This record gives sequence, C-alpha cells and structure tokens, in this order.
Amino acid sequence: MRLPNESFRLSLTLGLLVTVAACGGISSASRPDTANAQANDLASVSTNGPEADYPVVIGDAYKIDGIEYVPADVWNYDEVGYATFNPDQGVTASHKTLPLPSYVEVTSLENGKTIVVRVERRGPMTNERLIGLSAGAQALLSATEGTAIRVRRINPPEVERAALRSGQAAPDRLDTPMSLVEILKRKLPAAGSASLAKAEPVAPTNENGDSFDAAMADLAVATEKQEQLIAVQDVLPTPDASEQKSPTVTTVAQTAPEPKKSSAEPKRSTGDFVIQAAAFSSKANADRAAKTISGFVESSGKLFRVRTGPYETRGQADAALAKVRAAGYSDARVIKAG
Repeated sequence: MRLPNESFRLSLTLGLLVTVAACGGISSASRPDTANAQANDLASVSTNGPEADYPVVIGDAYKIDGIEYVPADVWNYDEVGYATFNPDQGVTASHKTLPLPSYVEVTSLENGKTIVVRVERRGPMTNERLIGLSAGAQALLSATEGTAIRVRRINPPEVERAALRSGQAAPDRLDTPMSLVEILKRKLPAAGSASLAKAEPVAPTNENGDSFDAAMADLAVATEKQEQLIAVQDVLPTPDASEQKSPTVTTVAQTAPEPKKSSAEPKRSTGDFVIQAAAFSSKANADRAAKTISGFVESSGKLFRVRTGPYETRGQADAALAKVRAAGYSDARVIKAG
C-alpha cells in the first residue's frame, strides 16, 4: 500500500517528464528551417567538394547498335568527331568510355573555341556522335547539332574542377589557331570518331610527304615564330662573330626538323632537367610517341613515361618544352631529372 505523499511525488515526477518531452518535441518541430539548412550544407559539400570526384566509375562494356564500347581510365585520350546535345545542367557532357567523372577540353573545329567540360554520364547513345554537351557547354562553344569537335582528356587544377562541379564555367582557354583546326579536320571521319592518340600512320598531308605529326610541327613553327626562334638560339652553340646573321622567320619555318636535332642534343649530356611529355599504359604507343619527339621511354609501374632530355639549364628545358607542346603534347612539363 502506497502512502499519499509517495503517490503525489510519483504523479509529479511523471508530469514533469511528459512536459519536458513535449517541450523538446515542440523545439525540434518549430525549427525546420535550421534542419533543412544543415542538410543543404552537407549536400553542398558532397556535391561540390573535391570528394565529389571520387570514387571514379568505369563500368562494364556495352553495345550500341552492335558496336561494343569498353569504358577505360585512359589518360592520353584524344579524338575528333561530332557533338550532339543533352538536357543536363551546368557545363557538362556525356561520353561513352571515359571515367565518370572526368574532365576534357572540347574544341570546336568550326571556330577554334576551346572549353573545359566535366563528363558526368554515359552517352550519347548513338554511334554517329562522339560526345553529348549540356546546354551550358553548347552555348560556350557556340556549337550546333553535328558540330565537328576535338575531345582531349585533361587534369585541370582544383579551382577549375570546383567551378565545373558547381555548374559554372572554367576560365576561358585560348582559342585554337584556325591553321591547326584545318589540320585536325583532316582526321575527321565521315561519321563517328577517330583517335589522335594512337599515332597510327596516316597518308601524307603535304607536297614533301610529311605525316600528320610532321604537319603539326610545321604548323607550330609557323604560328609561334618568335618562340621557336628563341628556342633555337638558346640551345644551339653561338657561332663565330663573322658567321653571325640575323635569323629570319622564313629560315626557322623552312628548317622545321632543326628543333628536333637541337632538342636531342642535351640528351647526350648530363643535366638536372627533363621534360615529361606523356604517359601510356601501352609500351608500343609510348615508343611511337617518343619517336615523334626524339625522346625516350621510362617504365614506372604499369605506365610508360615519354620524356626528352636531360637538359643542363632550365632555359634549355623551357625552350625544348615549347617544341614538345607544339608537337601536340600540351600537358608536357619540366621536371627534375632522376
């Protein structure tokens, strides 16, 4: 049998517990904006932070109208083809085989405009088109259905990645010279796409029988006359005063093979600098690339790195770097030898 005072204390305690619980429920329910804001903040970090680029999804092979596509994490991806469009937002794209997400430079072969795009999903589901561009990417490129384009995979800095993840455009790229655009258009197939990275032999492109790679080197000399002239002067020995002549742009342009000879010269000496031109998963592709720039191949794990050098001074390395980039390896960079 409970005493009256004891029953009263028990009732009072239960009443207080119910009141506290009710107050807590009201407090939580009366602040939905705070809860939503916190959820949105977490979603924003997840969507736009660096972790949004991971994990990278490759996926299984699949077919479109009988043609098989095998997704792969290929860093030297470089192809020409045609663009179509998709309803996605931001400056994004769909692609059949590149990792999701990944980043590419897309160049219009009609006006030379070049932009950076984030690849976010598979597509386009047609064999006639190489890439599907969002409305934002389409506007930046001034593209229409079927515009001829070049797609090249890159590894942009985090500031550019962050802009693209948030739906904004990355900083403008320099327009590709129309003279180079004309050379790229020679590789375009009637439909579908063609690779520029495999370095397979192609038909001669000029009266001297030069290949596509040689034509690109000639074009680089013609479009960057002053830079090439400085490069030649920096790496060649200084002639006697009696033999010195004021070099002209015509002389440099007519002796396009000469930069290859001068860039290979430091390779016979020891130096502190080398140029990292590209990395391949295939030894054969690396050997072909090294041959085009008079370089050499070094293995590193499962990759084969194409390099030139070594160079004794940073000035020599920078001069050779300009020629390597002019040959089509725009991601090339100077690194310490060893």
